[in-house]
Amino acid sequence: MVRKKGKAVSFDAMVKFFLHSYQIPTKRDVERILARLDRLEAAVGAVASGARSREARRSRGAAADVVLDLIRRSKQGVKFADIQNKTGFAEKKVRNIIFRLHKLEKIKRHSRGVYIAI
Repeated sequence: MVRKKGKAVSFDAMVKFFLHSYQIPTKRDVERILARLDRLEAAVGAVASGARSREARRSRGAAADVVLDLIRRSKQGVKFADIQNKTGFAEKKVRNIIFRLHKLEKIKRHSRGVYIAI
């Protein structure tokens, strides 16, 4: 029996098949990744150099100021739940602010969950 001859496979098609099947990155893939890395490095450099806006810096301090003022107005201290309800901030944000204020020695813990200003 005579065997039928199939289509000839080009070398380029065979290389593309192996690159795709073994997930080997092509030159184009590497160039895309390098371009993406350049953009990320530029973004990190901008943040590290302090290129943040004044509004972003103010808002960071303003939230802590709101919580500190709330604690200062109370003579017996304020419970965590009250701080969260009166400010409307998320639980994690309030916890972080309280941690920072305690670390800066602006407030102290009167009892568990109750904070007073120093």
